[in-house]
Amino acid sequence: MARLLRDAVALTESQQLVRSSIGEICSDFDHEYWRRRAADGEYPHEFVDALADHGWMGILVPEQYGGAGMGTQETVVMMEEIAANGGGFSAAQAVHGGVYNSVPIVEYASEELKADLLPHVANGERSIQAFGLTEPNAGSNSTAIETRAEKSEARRASARSDAAAENDGDEYVINGQKIWTSRVDVSDYVVVVARTTPRAEVEKRTHGISMFLVDLEDAHEQGALEMEPIPKSASEFVHSFELWFDDLRVPAENLIGVEGEGFYQVLDGLNEERLVIAAECIGLGRLALERAVEYATDRKVFDRAIGSNQAIQHPLAEAYARLQAAKQLTYNAADRAASDEDVDLGAYANAAKFLAADAAYEAADAAVQTHGGFGVAREYDVERYFREARLTRLVPITQQLALNYLGENVLGLPRSY
Repeated sequence: MARLLRDAVALTESQQLVRSSIGEICSDFDHEYWRRRAADGEYPHEFVDALADHGWMGILVPEQYGGAGMGTQETVVMMEEIAANGGGFSAAQAVHGGVYNSVPIVEYASEELKADLLPHVANGERSIQAFGLTEPNAGSNSTAIETRAEKSEARRASARSDAAAENDGDEYVINGQKIWTSRVDVSDYVVVVARTTPRAEVEKRTHGISMFLVDLEDAHEQGALEMEPIPKSASEFVHSFELWFDDLRVPAENLIGVEGEGFYQVLDGLNEERLVIAAECIGLGRLALERAVEYATDRKVFDRAIGSNQAIQHPLAEAYARLQAAKQLTYNAADRAASDEDVDLGAYANAAKFLAADAAYEAADAAVQTHGGFGVAREYDVERYFREARLTRLVPITQQLALNYLGENVLGLPRSY
């Protein structure tokens, strides 16, 4: 079990419960398990199933729907511990979508959809692992998405027979393309963000965007979804895809929230999720640092442990200090998110993500350097941690965008983009 920085902050009783349970689950999955999943590019089904069996995929699902009814304070603990206990950032990302993509359903979906779906998400029978927002021509500029969802009342559906139209009821027809949509291959649903009103026809570019719950099995049966995996150098067992929608018919009741308000629904809860990403970075940094300390203690050169040399000690000590600072900020921000305080949570969330990603990167880099030539040997794992740590500086937003937020919204500087 990961020990470094484990007790760096005081935890509530519910947070301690989460840490204990997640740690116990993770103890059944050793370094070899994660090493093999990465080498084979195979999704960690056994690990995710274990989390689901203990109810943790429903940590954010309200108790009335069978979930744990917890919040950001507990979720940061869950995700940090998953990353710290051997799986790294990729292990946390393997379940991140399944945990967080239920939030729009909880907050905005109809009561019928909630009652029909959320109990199955909470007990692990169904999953919403995928979220389709990014497009080839719309990365950080989400309002530039071009995927369209057009409402088509069945009684006007001239392309089909009257009988088929009568059976289908009101629906939306989605056409477009998404990229970097992860975990589609292991999910039952994907939340798709699409324009229901063309950008040229809205007063504000943030208007006219809507969210839809898409049943992936139904999409494939329609022949309306094409998927192409994206080869990548990090998070090998969490697969990302490019998606094409061709006249995908989605029942109108699968609209999440109010038509045209999807952009604001995406933003709602974004800061809390960013704090959880920061916690995942901290967990990865802890893992890399712990492995480096173990190696520096055990490896003997010139009849003494290499950890006795300041050239080894100082980078590891600095990594510890960075991780400590990032963890303090992240957990403090999670506490504020759960309070009634009127705070700029965006400032805390972006600062936490920035510091945590940098701390994870420095820790992983120091771990590779500590291992010397073995730092690039897969059997020692730290090269995987390094690749993952580099990824954390890109997702879900780049470090530069986090700084843009702080510069504009906290320091009051002119908008730079």
